[in-house]
Amino acid sequence: MQSLYQQFQVRFQYPVHFTNGLFKLDNPLFAQTIQPSYPGAIGKVLFIIDSGVALAYPQLEEQIQTYAEANRTIFQLAGSPIFVEGGEACKNTTEWVEKIEQAVNEFGIDRHSYIAVIGGGAVLDMAGFAAAVSHRGVRLIRIPTTVLAQNDSGIGVKNSVNAFNKKNFLGTFAPPFAVLNDFDFLAALQDRDWRSGIAEAVKVALIKDSAFFSFLFENASALATRDMPAMQQLIHQCAELHLNHIAGGDPFEMGSSRPLDFGHWSAHKLEALNGYQIRHGEAVAIGIALDSIYSQLVGKLSAEESDQIIELLEQLGFELYIPELSARTSTGELAVIRGLHEFREHLGGRLTIMLLERIGKGVEVHEINTELMTKAIGILETRKQKTEVNI
Repeated sequence: MQSLYQQFQVRFQYPVHFTNGLFKLDNPLFAQTIQPSYPGAIGKVLFIIDSGVALAYPQLEEQIQTYAEANRTIFQLAGSPIFVEGGEACKNTTEWVEKIEQAVNEFGIDRHSYIAVIGGGAVLDMAGFAAAVSHRGVRLIRIPTTVLAQNDSGIGVKNSVNAFNKKNFLGTFAPPFAVLNDFDFLAALQDRDWRSGIAEAVKVALIKDSAFFSFLFENASALATRDMPAMQQLIHQCAELHLNHIAGGDPFEMGSSRPLDFGHWSAHKLEALNGYQIRHGEAVAIGIALDSIYSQLVGKLSAEESDQIIELLEQLGFELYIPELSARTSTGELAVIRGLHEFREHLGGRLTIMLLERIGKGVEVHEINTELMTKAIGILETRKQKTEVNI
Protein backbone atom coordinates (compact mmCIF):
# COMPACT_ATOMS: atom_id res chain seq x y z
CA MET A 1 0.00 0.00 0.00
CA GLN A 2 1.11 3.57 -0.65
CA SER A 3 2.91 5.30 2.22
CA LEU A 4 1.25 8.25 3.93
CA TYR A 5 3.11 11.37 5.00
CA GLN A 6 2.08 14.21 7.25
CA GLN A 7 3.64 17.56 7.95
CA PHE A 8 2.40 20.36 10.18
CA GLN A 9 3.65 23.32 12.13
CA VAL A 10 2.79 24.33 15.68
CA ARG A 11 3.14 27.95 16.75
CA PHE A 12 4.47 28.57 20.25
CA GLN A 13 4.43 31.93 21.98
CA TYR A 14 4.84 33.06 25.56
CA PRO A 15 5.63 36.34 27.32
CA VAL A 16 8.56 37.12 29.59
CA HIS A 17 7.58 39.97 31.90
CA PHE A 18 9.75 42.06 34.25
CA THR A 19 8.31 43.54 37.42
CA ASN A 20 8.75 44.29 41.12
CA GLY A 21 6.45 43.15 43.91
CA LEU A 22 4.57 40.52 41.92
CA PHE A 23 2.12 39.70 44.72
CA LYS A 24 1.48 43.24 45.95
CA LEU A 25 -2.20 44.07 45.68
CA ASP A 26 -1.56 46.99 43.34
CA ASN A 27 0.36 44.80 40.87
CA PRO A 28 -2.11 43.25 38.37
CA LEU A 29 0.47 41.22 36.40
CA PHE A 30 -0.11 37.75 37.88
CA ALA A 31 -3.90 38.08 37.71
CA GLN A 32 -3.67 39.33 34.12
CA THR A 33 -1.57 36.28 33.22
CA ILE A 34 -4.44 33.91 34.07
CA GLN A 35 -6.59 33.45 30.98
CA PRO A 36 -10.07 31.94 31.46
CA SER A 37 -10.76 28.92 29.26
CA TYR A 38 -14.31 30.21 28.71
CA PRO A 39 -16.23 33.37 29.74
CA GLY A 40 -16.65 33.54 33.47
CA ALA A 41 -14.27 30.65 34.18
CA ILE A 42 -12.06 30.91 37.27
CA GLY A 43 -8.53 29.60 36.88
CA LYS A 44 -7.15 27.03 39.28
CA VAL A 45 -3.53 27.53 40.36
CA LEU A 46 -1.25 25.11 42.20
CA PHE A 47 1.82 26.85 43.64
CA ILE A 48 5.20 25.13 43.95
CA ILE A 49 7.65 27.12 46.07
CA ASP A 50 11.39 26.70 46.57
CA SER A 51 11.88 26.16 50.32
CA GLY A 52 14.90 28.46 50.28
CA VAL A 53 12.76 31.25 48.86
CA ALA A 54 10.07 30.58 51.47
CA LEU A 55 12.70 30.82 54.21
CA ALA A 56 14.02 34.11 52.84
CA TYR A 57 10.50 35.52 52.42
CA PRO A 58 8.41 34.10 55.31
CA GLN A 59 5.51 36.36 54.36
CA LEU A 60 5.30 34.99 50.79
CA GLU A 61 2.60 32.37 51.38
CA GLU A 62 0.36 34.86 53.14
CA GLN A 63 0.95 37.40 50.36
CA ILE A 64 -0.14 34.85 47.76
CA GLN A 65 -3.25 33.96 49.75
CA THR A 66 -4.18 37.63 50.17
CA TYR A 67 -3.55 38.30 46.48
CA ALA A 68 -5.66 35.30 45.48
CA GLU A 69 -8.53 36.45 47.70
CA ALA A 70 -8.38 39.93 46.16
CA ASN A 71 -8.54 38.35 42.69
CA ARG A 72 -10.96 35.52 43.50
CA THR A 73 -13.09 36.26 40.43
CA ILE A 74 -10.04 35.46 38.26
CA PHE A 75 -8.31 32.52 39.95
CA GLN A 76 -8.38 30.30 43.02
CA LEU A 77 -5.67 28.40 44.85
CA ALA A 78 -5.60 24.62 44.51
CA GLY A 79 -4.80 23.74 48.11
CA SER A 80 -1.74 24.89 50.01
CA PRO A 81 1.58 25.44 48.20
CA ILE A 82 4.00 22.55 47.87
CA PHE A 83 7.38 23.50 49.33
CA VAL A 84 10.27 21.89 47.49
CA GLU A 85 13.88 21.49 48.55
CA GLY A 86 15.84 23.99 46.48
CA GLY A 87 19.04 23.41 44.56
CA GLU A 88 20.16 20.48 42.45
CA ALA A 89 19.04 17.98 45.12
CA CYS A 90 15.43 18.30 43.97
CA LYS A 91 16.46 17.06 40.52
CA ASN A 92 18.53 14.08 41.65
CA THR A 93 15.51 11.82 42.26
CA THR A 94 11.93 11.67 40.97
CA GLU A 95 10.54 12.11 44.50
CA TRP A 96 9.42 15.70 44.03
CA VAL A 97 8.10 15.06 40.53
CA GLU A 98 5.88 12.33 41.92
CA LYS A 99 4.64 14.58 44.74
CA ILE A 100 3.59 17.23 42.23
CA GLU A 101 1.90 14.61 40.04
CA GLN A 102 -0.02 13.38 43.09
CA ALA A 103 -1.15 16.95 43.82
CA VAL A 104 -2.24 17.40 40.20
CA ASN A 105 -4.40 14.33 40.59
CA GLU A 106 -5.68 15.20 44.07
CA PHE A 107 -6.68 18.79 43.28
CA GLY A 108 -8.06 18.13 39.82
CA ILE A 109 -5.45 20.19 37.99
CA ASP A 110 -6.25 19.90 34.27
CA ARG A 111 -4.79 21.30 31.06
CA HIS A 112 -6.61 24.59 31.57
CA SER A 113 -5.31 24.92 35.12
CA TYR A 114 -1.92 26.31 36.12
CA ILE A 115 1.16 25.22 37.98
CA ALA A 116 2.95 28.35 39.20
CA VAL A 117 6.49 27.58 40.34
CA ILE A 118 8.53 30.07 42.36
CA GLY A 119 12.22 29.31 42.75
CA GLY A 120 15.65 28.84 41.30
CA GLY A 121 16.51 27.06 38.09
CA ALA A 122 16.61 23.55 39.54
CA VAL A 123 13.12 23.83 41.04
CA LEU A 124 11.82 25.34 37.80
CA ASP A 125 13.37 22.47 35.82
CA MET A 126 11.88 19.79 38.05
CA ALA A 127 8.40 21.31 38.42
CA GLY A 128 8.33 22.06 34.69
CA PHE A 129 9.02 18.41 33.98
CA ALA A 130 6.16 17.38 36.29
CA ALA A 131 3.83 19.88 34.59
CA ALA A 132 4.82 18.72 31.12
CA VAL A 133 4.13 15.03 31.76
CA SER A 134 0.91 15.54 33.74
CA HIS A 135 -2.06 15.30 31.35
CA ARG A 136 0.57 15.70 28.59
CA GLY A 137 0.96 19.32 29.62
CA VAL A 138 -0.43 21.56 32.35
CA ARG A 139 -0.01 25.32 31.86
CA LEU A 140 3.22 26.36 33.57
CA ILE A 141 3.89 29.83 34.96
CA ARG A 142 7.54 30.25 35.89
CA ILE A 143 8.48 32.81 38.54
CA PRO A 144 12.31 32.66 38.65
CA THR A 145 14.01 33.94 41.78
CA THR A 146 17.71 33.80 40.85
CA VAL A 147 19.82 35.67 38.32
CA LEU A 148 20.55 32.42 36.49
CA ALA A 149 16.87 31.52 36.22
CA GLN A 150 15.72 35.01 35.25
CA ASN A 151 18.22 35.49 32.45
CA ASP A 152 18.66 31.96 31.14
CA SER A 153 17.21 28.68 32.41
CA GLY A 154 13.83 30.01 33.50
CA ILE A 155 12.96 31.62 30.17
CA GLY A 156 13.72 28.71 27.84
CA VAL A 157 11.74 25.69 26.71
CA LYS A 158 13.49 22.89 28.61
CA ASN A 159 12.49 20.98 31.74
CA SER A 160 14.42 18.13 33.32
CA VAL A 161 15.68 16.01 36.20
CA ASN A 162 18.99 14.20 36.60
CA ALA A 163 19.40 10.42 36.30
CA PHE A 164 22.18 7.83 35.97
CA ASN A 165 24.61 10.41 37.38
CA LYS A 166 24.02 12.54 34.29
CA LYS A 167 22.63 16.05 34.35
CA ASN A 168 19.23 16.55 32.68
CA PHE A 169 19.02 12.93 31.47
CA LEU A 170 15.21 12.89 31.78
CA GLY A 171 13.33 15.85 30.41
CA THR A 172 10.97 17.49 27.98
CA PHE A 173 10.79 20.40 25.60
CA ALA A 174 7.70 22.29 26.73
CA PRO A 175 7.45 26.09 26.51
CA PRO A 176 6.00 27.79 29.59
CA PHE A 177 2.68 29.58 29.53
CA ALA A 178 4.43 32.70 30.87
CA VAL A 179 7.57 33.80 32.71
CA LEU A 180 7.25 36.49 35.39
CA ASN A 181 10.60 37.93 36.49
CA ASP A 182 10.26 39.75 39.82
CA PHE A 183 13.51 41.60 40.53
CA ASP A 184 12.63 41.91 44.24
CA PHE A 185 13.48 38.23 44.72
CA LEU A 186 17.14 38.91 43.84
CA ALA A 187 17.72 40.93 47.01
CA ALA A 188 17.84 37.83 49.23
CA LEU A 189 20.33 35.88 47.10
CA GLN A 190 23.63 34.77 48.56
CA ASP A 191 26.61 36.32 46.82
CA ARG A 192 27.39 32.97 45.17
CA ASP A 193 23.96 32.80 43.59
CA TRP A 194 24.02 36.46 42.52
CA ARG A 195 27.37 35.88 40.81
CA SER A 196 26.52 32.46 39.42
CA GLY A 197 23.88 33.74 37.03
CA ILE A 198 26.25 36.26 35.49
CA ALA A 199 28.19 33.38 33.91
CA GLU A 200 25.35 32.71 31.49
CA ALA A 201 25.35 36.37 30.46
CA VAL A 202 29.09 36.17 29.77
CA LYS A 203 28.47 33.02 27.73
CA VAL A 204 25.79 34.47 25.47
CA ALA A 205 27.76 37.72 25.04
CA LEU A 206 30.86 35.80 23.96
CA ILE A 207 29.09 33.84 21.24
CA LYS A 208 26.57 36.43 20.06
CA ASP A 209 27.14 40.06 21.09
CA SER A 210 30.49 41.79 21.56
CA ALA A 211 28.77 45.03 22.65
CA PHE A 212 27.09 43.14 25.48
CA PHE A 213 30.48 41.72 26.47
CA SER A 214 31.85 45.28 26.60
CA PHE A 215 28.97 46.27 28.88
CA LEU A 216 29.79 43.35 31.20
CA PHE A 217 33.49 44.20 31.20
CA GLU A 218 32.85 47.88 31.92
CA ASN A 219 30.35 47.09 34.68
CA ALA A 220 32.15 44.10 36.25
CA SER A 221 32.81 45.94 39.50
CA ALA A 222 29.20 47.16 39.78
CA LEU A 223 27.85 43.71 39.06
CA ALA A 224 30.21 42.06 41.54
CA THR A 225 29.10 44.49 44.26
CA ARG A 226 25.39 43.86 43.60
CA ASP A 227 24.39 47.01 41.78
CA MET A 228 20.71 46.36 41.01
CA PRO A 229 20.24 48.65 37.97
CA ALA A 230 23.26 47.05 36.28
CA MET A 231 21.90 43.60 37.07
CA GLN A 232 18.46 44.44 35.74
CA GLN A 233 20.00 45.58 32.46
CA LEU A 234 22.09 42.41 32.32
CA ILE A 235 19.06 40.17 32.88
CA HIS A 236 16.92 41.93 30.28
CA GLN A 237 19.63 41.90 27.60
CA CYS A 238 20.63 38.30 28.29
CA ALA A 239 17.00 37.16 28.23
CA GLU A 240 16.42 38.93 24.92
CA LEU A 241 19.44 37.28 23.31
CA HIS A 242 18.35 33.91 24.67
CA LEU A 243 14.79 34.26 23.37
CA ASN A 244 15.99 35.45 19.96
CA HIS A 245 18.13 32.33 19.71
CA ILE A 246 15.22 30.05 20.57
CA ALA A 247 13.02 31.70 17.93
CA GLY A 248 15.65 31.75 15.24
CA GLY A 249 16.83 28.20 14.80
CA ASP A 250 16.43 24.88 16.53
CA PRO A 251 14.44 25.44 19.76
CA PHE A 252 13.89 21.73 20.44
CA GLU A 253 17.49 20.79 19.56
CA MET A 254 16.74 18.34 16.78
CA GLY A 255 20.25 18.77 15.39
CA SER A 256 23.60 17.96 16.93
CA SER A 257 24.45 21.55 17.83
CA ARG A 258 23.53 23.53 20.92
CA PRO A 259 25.27 26.92 20.60
CA LEU A 260 23.93 28.29 23.88
CA ASP A 261 25.87 25.57 25.68
CA PHE A 262 29.25 27.15 25.08
CA GLY A 263 31.39 26.11 28.04
CA HIS A 264 28.83 23.57 29.19
CA TRP A 265 30.28 20.23 28.10
CA SER A 266 32.84 20.38 30.92
CA ALA A 267 30.55 22.29 33.29
CA HIS A 268 27.95 19.52 33.37
CA LYS A 269 30.63 16.90 34.01
CA LEU A 270 32.27 19.01 36.72
CA GLU A 271 28.95 19.34 38.51
CA ALA A 272 28.60 15.56 38.63
CA LEU A 273 32.23 15.00 39.66
CA ASN A 274 31.79 17.59 42.41
CA GLY A 275 28.61 15.98 43.71
CA TYR A 276 26.62 19.07 42.64
CA GLN A 277 28.16 21.13 45.44
CA ILE A 278 29.35 23.67 42.90
CA ARG A 279 26.72 26.04 41.51
CA HIS A 280 25.82 25.58 37.85
CA GLY A 281 26.99 29.09 37.00
CA GLU A 282 30.27 28.54 38.81
CA ALA A 283 30.87 25.41 36.74
CA VAL A 284 29.92 27.30 33.56
CA ALA A 285 32.45 30.03 34.38
CA ILE A 286 35.15 27.36 34.59
CA GLY A 287 33.91 25.85 31.33
CA ILE A 288 34.00 29.24 29.62
CA ALA A 289 37.56 29.85 30.83
CA LEU A 290 38.63 26.38 29.71
CA ASP A 291 37.14 26.63 26.22
CA SER A 292 38.40 30.19 25.76
CA ILE A 293 41.98 29.12 26.52
CA TYR A 294 41.54 26.07 24.29
CA SER A 295 40.22 28.35 21.50
CA GLN A 296 43.44 30.33 21.83
CA LEU A 297 45.64 27.21 21.84
CA VAL A 298 44.13 25.97 18.57
CA GLY A 299 44.62 29.38 16.95
CA LYS A 300 41.03 30.56 16.79
CA LEU A 301 41.02 33.25 19.49
CA SER A 302 43.68 35.89 20.08
CA ALA A 303 45.69 35.80 23.29
CA GLU A 304 44.53 39.35 24.06
CA GLU A 305 40.86 38.40 23.89
CA SER A 306 41.44 35.19 25.84
CA ASP A 307 43.12 37.18 28.61
CA GLN A 308 40.26 39.70 28.60
CA ILE A 309 37.72 36.90 29.11
CA ILE A 310 39.68 35.44 32.02
CA GLU A 311 40.09 38.92 33.52
CA LEU A 312 36.33 39.54 33.37
CA LEU A 313 35.51 36.23 35.05
CA GLU A 314 38.03 36.89 37.81
CA GLN A 315 36.78 40.47 38.32
CA LEU A 316 33.30 39.03 38.79
CA GLY A 317 34.73 36.85 41.55
CA PHE A 318 34.71 33.40 39.93
CA GLU A 319 37.18 30.67 40.90
CA LEU A 320 38.36 29.21 37.60
CA TYR A 321 39.90 25.98 38.84
CA ILE A 322 38.69 23.22 41.15
CA PRO A 323 40.52 19.90 41.82
CA GLU A 324 37.86 17.87 39.95
CA LEU A 325 39.09 19.48 36.73
CA SER A 326 42.30 17.43 37.05
CA ALA A 327 40.74 14.25 38.48
CA ARG A 328 41.59 11.06 36.61
CA THR A 329 39.75 7.79 36.09
CA SER A 330 41.13 4.37 37.05
CA THR A 331 42.58 4.13 33.54
CA GLY A 332 44.41 7.44 33.88
CA GLU A 333 42.09 9.45 31.65
CA LEU A 334 41.02 12.91 32.76
CA ALA A 335 37.55 12.34 34.15
CA VAL A 336 36.22 15.62 32.79
CA ILE A 337 37.04 14.50 29.23
CA ARG A 338 34.24 11.94 29.60
CA GLY A 339 32.00 14.97 29.44
CA LEU A 340 32.67 15.23 25.70
CA HIS A 341 31.19 11.79 25.09
CA GLU A 342 28.23 12.44 27.39
CA PHE A 343 27.59 15.81 25.72
CA ARG A 344 27.50 14.18 22.28
CA GLU A 345 25.34 11.33 23.58
CA HIS A 346 22.85 13.77 25.11
CA LEU A 347 22.33 15.57 21.80
CA GLY A 348 22.89 12.68 19.41
CA GLY A 349 24.63 12.96 16.05
CA ARG A 350 28.24 13.97 15.77
CA LEU A 351 30.20 15.75 18.46
CA THR A 352 29.60 19.49 18.10
CA ILE A 353 31.31 21.93 20.45
CA MET A 354 31.10 25.71 20.33
CA LEU A 355 34.42 27.55 20.51
CA LEU A 356 35.32 31.21 20.00
CA GLU A 357 36.62 32.80 16.84
CA ARG A 358 36.54 36.20 18.51
CA ILE A 359 34.55 37.87 21.27
CA GLY A 360 30.98 37.97 20.00
CA LYS A 361 31.42 35.18 17.44
CA GLY A 362 31.28 31.48 18.13
CA VAL A 363 32.39 28.74 15.78
CA GLU A 364 31.44 25.06 15.86
CA VAL A 365 34.01 22.27 15.79
CA HIS A 366 33.55 18.52 15.66
CA GLU A 367 36.81 17.35 17.19
CA ILE A 368 38.67 18.21 20.39
CA ASN A 369 42.41 17.72 20.75
CA THR A 370 42.59 16.13 24.19
CA GLU A 371 46.30 16.98 24.57
CA LEU A 372 45.61 20.68 24.05
CA MET A 373 42.55 20.50 26.30
CA THR A 374 44.74 18.94 28.99
CA LYS A 375 47.18 21.80 28.47
CA ALA A 376 44.33 24.31 28.89
CA ILE A 377 43.40 22.66 32.18
CA GLY A 378 47.04 22.91 33.26
CA ILE A 379 47.05 26.64 32.48
CA LEU A 380 44.03 27.18 34.73
CA GLU A 381 45.61 25.12 37.51
CA THR A 382 48.91 27.03 37.27
CA ARG A 383 47.03 30.34 37.32
CA LYS A 384 45.23 29.21 40.48
CA GLN A 385 48.49 28.21 42.16
CA LYS A 386 50.13 31.57 41.33
CA THR A 387 47.14 33.40 42.77
CA GLU A 388 47.39 31.41 46.02
CA VAL A 389 51.11 32.13 46.29
CA ASN A 390 50.52 35.87 45.79
CA ILE A 391 47.88 35.85 48.50
